Amino acid sequence: MNALAMVFNALGGLYLLAILLRFLLQLARADFYNPVSQAVVRVTDPMVRVFRTFVPGYRNVDFAALVLAFVVEGIAIYVLILLYGGSLPGVGFLVTWSVLGVVYFIINIYWYAIIASIIMSFVMLFSGSMNPHPILLLVWQLTDPVMAPFRKIIPPMGGLDFSPIFVFILLRFILNFLNQNFASQQVSLVVIGI
Repeated sequence: MNALAMVFNALGGLYLLAILLRFLLQLARADFYNPVSQAVVRVTDPMVRVFRTFVPGYRNVDFAALVLAFVVEGIAIYVLILLYGGSLPGVGFLVTWSVLGVVYFIINIYWYAIIASIIMSFVMLFSGSMNPHPILLLVWQLTDPVMAPFRKIIPPMGGLDFSPIFVFILLRFILNFLNQNFASQQVSLVVIGI
């Protein structure tokens, strides 16, 4: 059962990643015609269309993807609890941990996207190539709205951008708060994103 739970967790995590990327890329107004964006839209579009029939958008933000992420997280928690042989959770547990799991997942997306953008920027700088890869363009578009407020306060000095440091501090502060108040070892086994 543990092997089946691990496979389900991995597949559920990949699908949840695609859904949240779709929502975050749309929120960041990223390039829709980027090949990675197109792949994310193709993977998530069938379910998002279903949710779009009863979840309206607001100001060009498609909340159907976010609601779908909460539902997928809740279903994944429920199935993983069953696979691990636990007792069926209450609705309050599922709703709370679905929201927290999605928040954890979003924080992890930004954490790793910022690390990737830093590494790829250095690789591009030292490779001499001035044409960034489509994935790098998308990562920059995803992380720019998060780092822009910090760039206004701390402008780049000597060609170095220190805004990621402050974003990391903020993300770590949020994660520490969530871990101190909510996380437990047993729950982290069934919540995708923790």
